[in-house]
Amino acid sequence: MTPYWLALAAAITTSLVGQLLLKSGANDAVEAAGGFIHQLFRPATMIGLVCYGGAALLYIVALRKIPMSVALPCTAASYVVIAIVGWAVFGESLGATKIAAIALISAGVALLATTA
Repeated sequence: MTPYWLALAAAITTSLVGQLLLKSGANDAVEAAGGFIHQLFRPATMIGLVCYGGAALLYIVALRKIPMSVALPCTAASYVVIAIVGWAVFGESLGATKIAAIALISAGVALLATTA
């Protein structure tokens, strides 16, 4: 695996961590008093935003050698993982339609990744 593919994988992973932290910060804000500004300055939210920035930087590195038409659809892998984590950690629904969509996304990402 080239450093550019590693950078893309790290960008996807970092973005996932950021999403989880933002969701955690949003859930904590609902349980605690305060509005949007209060939520924005919760540690989970701030760290989540930093993760998104880091993910963007890693994505830029990946784009140096991976075509954008391949790299961007590969980030859809995060949809698959986040749907499963949302179900397992946050109790979000995961019905037959979502499972079918996850399978289609996975197949598309796998097919695109082999064309690079």
